Amino acid sequence: MLLKGAKITAIGAYVPARRLTNSDLEQIVDTDNEWIIQRTGIRERRISREDEYTSDLCAAAVLDLMNRYGKSVQDVDMILVATSTPDFPFPSVASILQNRLGIQPTAGAMDMSAACAGFVYALHTAHAYVASGLHRKVLVLGADALSKITDYTDRSTCILFGDGAGAVLVESDEQMDGFAGFHLGSDGSGAHHVYRTGLSHRVNEIDLIDTGKLVQNGREVFRWAVRTVPQGVQQVLDHAGISLDQVDWFIPHSANLRMIEPICERLNYPFEQALYSLEYFGNTSAASIPLALDLGIREGKVVNGQQILLYGFGAGLTHAGQLVKLALAPEVSPPTPL
Repeated sequence: MLLKGAKITAIGAYVPARRLTNSDLEQIVDTDNEWIIQRTGIRERRISREDEYTSDLCAAAVLDLMNRYGKSVQDVDMILVATSTPDFPFPSVASILQNRLGIQPTAGAMDMSAACAGFVYALHTAHAYVASGLHRKVLVLGADALSKITDYTDRSTCILFGDGAGAVLVESDEQMDGFAGFHLGSDGSGAHHVYRTGLSHRVNEIDLIDTGKLVQNGREVFRWAVRTVPQGVQQVLDHAGISLDQVDWFIPHSANLRMIEPICERLNYPFEQALYSLEYFGNTSAASIPLALDLGIREGKVVNGQQILLYGFGAGLTHAGQLVKLALAPEVSPPTPL
C-alpha cells in the first residue's frame, strides 16, 4: 500500500470556568495547599457545571480550533473522541458531536477508551486512517469530565483530577508527513490499580470497590509509569531513527509533577523541556496532553517543524507514544482564553 502524508493543521482547547483551588479542598477533606503542591505540583483544577458534560467540553474545544485557524469541520470524514467519561455508555460522544457541529452525516464517529493514554491512541489511529488513504480529514479529541466520577471524600484522588478538552485536526498532505515513530503498550495485569466499576465488579479475580467513582492505587501506578514510560520513549525514538537530544519538547501525560520529574531523570532529558498542563488544570486524563500542547503553542514555545514527543499512560494499564511535527495553519483569531 502506498502511504500518504498526514499532518496536524489546527488545535483547540477548553476548560470549564469554575476553579477548584487547593484552599477550596482544605474545606472538603483533610489536606492543605502546601501538602498538595509538594506531592503533586497542582494548584487548582477546573470543574464542569452540573449540566456540563464531555460533549460540551469537546464542542467548545472544536469551536476554539475553528475560530483560531479559520477551519471548517463540516467536511471532516472521521471523528475520534478519547474519553473515559462519555455523556452516556451509548451513544458515543463522537456521534453527538457529529450532529452538534454540523459535520457531514457520511463521517464515521466513535469513542476510544484508553484512559490517560487515550489521546495518543486516537492520534495514532487518525494517522493510520489518513496515511492509508481511508480518510482525508480526521477530528481527534481528548476530553474528560473526571469531576463527575471523583470521590470528594478521598483525599488521595480528589486533589488530582479536573475537567477539560483538547482537539486537533489531522489532514492528508501529499508533500509531508508530520508523524514519525510511535509505540503502543498494555499490561492488563495491573487493571485493578485504576478503575471505575461498571457491569462487572471483578477484574484479575480481584473484587473491586463498588462506589461508582474512580479508584486508584497511586503508588503502584507511579512505580509502573516510572519504569515503563522511559522504555516506551526509547521505542518511539528507535522507530523514528532519532536520538532523544533531537526532541525539542517532551509532553507526557500530566498525571503528577512528582511522576514527570523521575521519568525525565531516567531519560536524562531536561525537565525544562517537558510541557505539562497540571499546575492549573490538574490531571485531566485524555485531555492533559492536548491541553499541554495547546499551552505550549499559546506561550510561543511550540512552533511548526519541531520534534514533539507525546506520551500517554494510565488505566489499563495502557501507554502510547507518538512523535509529531506540527504543520499548523496561520492563526486568524486569538485563542479563547483558558
